[in-house]
Amino acid sequence: MKLPQNEQVPGVLAIDAGNSKTDVALVARDGSILGAARGGGYQPHKTGARKAIEGLSPLVEAVARQAGLTRGGVLTTRVSACMANVDLPIEEQRIHAAMAARPWGLTVGVVNDTFGLLRAGTDGPRGVAVVCGAGINCVGLLPDGRTARFPALGVLTGDWGGGGGMAAEAMWHAARAEDGRGEPTALSAAIGAYFGLAGANAVAEAMHLGQLAEHRLHELVRVLFTTAEAGDPTALRLIDRQADEITRLAFVVLRKLDLLDQPTPVILGGGVLAARQPLLIDNVKTRLAAAAPLAEPRIVVAPPVLGAALLGLDHLDATPAAHQRLRAAYPTLPAGDGRPEFPSEMGQPA
Repeated sequence: MKLPQNEQVPGVLAIDAGNSKTDVALVARDGSILGAARGGGYQPHKTGARKAIEGLSPLVEAVARQAGLTRGGVLTTRVSACMANVDLPIEEQRIHAAMAARPWGLTVGVVNDTFGLLRAGTDGPRGVAVVCGAGINCVGLLPDGRTARFPALGVLTGDWGGGGGMAAEAMWHAARAEDGRGEPTALSAAIGAYFGLAGANAVAEAMHLGQLAEHRLHELVRVLFTTAEAGDPTALRLIDRQADEITRLAFVVLRKLDLLDQPTPVILGGGVLAARQPLLIDNVKTRLAAAAPLAEPRIVVAPPVLGAALLGLDHLDATPAAHQRLRAAYPTLPAGDGRPEFPSEMGQPA
């Protein structure tokens, strides 16, 4: 399909798409937000790239309507998409081809959604980001375009942790404690009490029989932290292991990009990290200070669609004022100053 050569609005169509939700924003070249919409998730690994991108059309049409645009011609200059389930070059190529076939932008850029978190938390395209939400991933980016990343395909590629991994591990230890194969842990009773059941094995049985939705397993991250705060050794070890994994990911990327000997932002995001639980955050900061003394950890809770939009403005060589205007439109800190809690989306697949 040959697209027209002129855009209706010079700017960026920013897309942040995950398994459970998708954010789309139409941003003018001066950083003004002309339209924004949120919808459900996209799952190209299940539906195929073309159908998954087709499913984003209603959101794109919604932001176009908000901007007062009608059908006809290319919507804007640049599509900047930060997408979950884009972990391999072949996946980037498939999503890129599916987007380029639609009249959304004169050019298209597709990257893994962790790059959106990274750009949202930095002043420019330079730094390292670790996302620890339902899953875990880490990427790094330099101004010259060089990147460092992991396959991030789960256990198959050596990944551990995130809300899903921590919750599953908590269940594993709790179940073994109940039947005598493992050391005693308060997680057994705590997991049962959370779901109003006798214990972890009763929870496992309820999930197996379909009486308890499997996605609710992620909610056990809260239980894990509460149990650790009460001093349970098993729960404390799991949080320590997560801190170690986060630090290892960041260290490897810093080393690959030759950034260990210079001050470098390390952006921490995703539901588990954005909850700012001291047992995890203090541990990560201590480990980073020892492994990479010049690393500058920052917790970022701004929506990744902001990062996608900033990457798009970078591509257009937009002015610093445009970047500032765009940032001002998005919150960067959690509301309130009370006890940190997991964001409401934690407990749903990312």
